[in-house]
Amino acid sequence: MSPRTGRTGHPTRTLAFVESPVQLLNVLEWAHLHGPRGADRDPRPGGGPRPADGATRGATAPSAGPAGPAGSGPPDGDAGPAGPGGRPVPAGGPLSSVPAQVRRTPAGASAAPAGADLTVVVLAPTDPMTRGQLRRMADLARDEGHRVRWEEARGGPTAPFATIGGLSGPLRRADRVVMGDPFSRYVQLLLTITRARELVVVDDGTATMEFVAQLARGERLVRWHRKGGRPGPRDLLFAPVSSSARRRLTPSARRRVEVFSSMPVHETPDGVTVTANDFSWTRARFGPPRITKGADMVGTSLVETGVVDGDSYLEAVRTLAKAHGTTRYFAHRRESTEKLHRLAKETGLEIVRPDLPLELIARRGPIGRTILSFPSTVVHTLPLALVGTGVRVAVCDIDPAWLTANASPRAQGFLSGVTGTARGVHRLTSVAAV
Repeated sequence: MSPRTGRTGHPTRTLAFVESPVQLLNVLEWAHLHGPRGADRDPRPGGGPRPADGATRGATAPSAGPAGPAGSGPPDGDAGPAGPGGRPVPAGGPLSSVPAQVRRTPAGASAAPAGADLTVVVLAPTDPMTRGQLRRMADLARDEGHRVRWEEARGGPTAPFATIGGLSGPLRRADRVVMGDPFSRYVQLLLTITRARELVVVDDGTATMEFVAQLARGERLVRWHRKGGRPGPRDLLFAPVSSSARRRLTPSARRRVEVFSSMPVHETPDGVTVTANDFSWTRARFGPPRITKGADMVGTSLVETGVVDGDSYLEAVRTLAKAHGTTRYFAHRRESTEKLHRLAKETGLEIVRPDLPLELIARRGPIGRTILSFPSTVVHTLPLALVGTGVRVAVCDIDPAWLTANASPRAQGFLSGVTGTARGVHRLTSVAAV
C-alpha cells in the first residue's frame, strides 16, 4: 500500500492518537517523512510548508483551541504556561525569555482541507500545562493541513464511553493507525476496535526504547518505572486488553507495524520496520536559533514519578547550575508548581514553562550554548533538532543515592542506558563535572 492510496483507491485514511505534545510533534515528523507532498510544500529537499505571505518570526498570533468534530475547542478556563518563577501567563501567550512563533498556514491551503488523509485525535489529558502545549501543537498540525479532533476523553465518568463510541466508526474505516503511547490503556482499548492493516508507533520519549524491547521479548507492556512491582487490581482487570494490544502490535501477514523513533533500537522485533526520526520537519520549519553565551538546564519529572528524591534533586540542580553558570531552567510539563517555586527560591534560576515541546523552543531560540540535562528524551532529540548550530548538550548521570526506596529495581540501569546510548552529547559523571 502506498502512503497516498488505500486498497480501494481512496487516499489512505490515517488516524493518529496522541495524549501529549511530544507525541503530536512526532506525528508531524512522521507525516513530513511519509505523508503527501502537495504543491503547497517547499520544493527544496526536506522543505516544509511555504510560510504565508507576511509571516513574521517572533509575532504573536491569537490562539485557537483545538476543534472537535463540531468545531468546539477545549474550555477557555485552562491554565496556560507559567513564566519565570512559575508565574502564569495567558494560554498561547509569549514567555518573557522565549519568543512566540506566529501561526502560519501554507499559502493557498485551508487549515483543514476536505481531502486531508491524516486526522489527529487528541485524547485530552486533564493537566493544564499539557493541555496548553497540546493546543499550540494542534494549531501547528492544522497549519500542515491535517484535521484535528479534540476529545475530552477524561472529562468525567461517562467520557470514555462517549469517546470510544464516537471513534468506533472512524477506527473501523481507518487503513492506518498511528499512536504515540502503546502503553496507554486508552490506546490499547482503541486498538481492539481497529481493522487497520498498518500500525505505526511514534516516539513517546524514552518509553519507546522499553516498548520495542518488550515487544521483541514477547513480554507484557509495562512502563519502565513501574516494572518490577506486583500488578495491581486494575492491572489484572485490564490484562486481557493489554494482551490483545500486544498481539495486534506484533506484525503478521495481515498487519504491518512500523516504529518511527529517534531513540536507539537494539532489539528489533521480527517483522517490525524501524524508521529513523531525524527531526527534519522541525529543522525545516523553525530556526536556526540565536545562541546565547550562557547555559540552560532542562528539568525532569523523575521526582514526580517517584524515582528520584526531591531534596537530592534540588541539591543536584543547585550544584550543576553553579558549576556551569546556568541561568534558566526549562521545566518539564509534569513538574509540580511547589517544586518549581522551591527551585526558583533556593537556586536563583529563572524558571521557564515552555508552551511547546523543548525541541521547538530550542530550535526557535534564543537558547544557551550549552544545554544541561538529566537522563531524559531530550538527550536524544535535542542533538538532532539542533544539528549544525554549535549548541552542546551535556547530560548528568543519576547518582544511585538519589533514588527513592520505591524506585523500580530497573530504574538505575534504564536511566544509565538512556544516557549511554545518546549520540552527540557530552556525558557528565557528576554534577560538579565541567
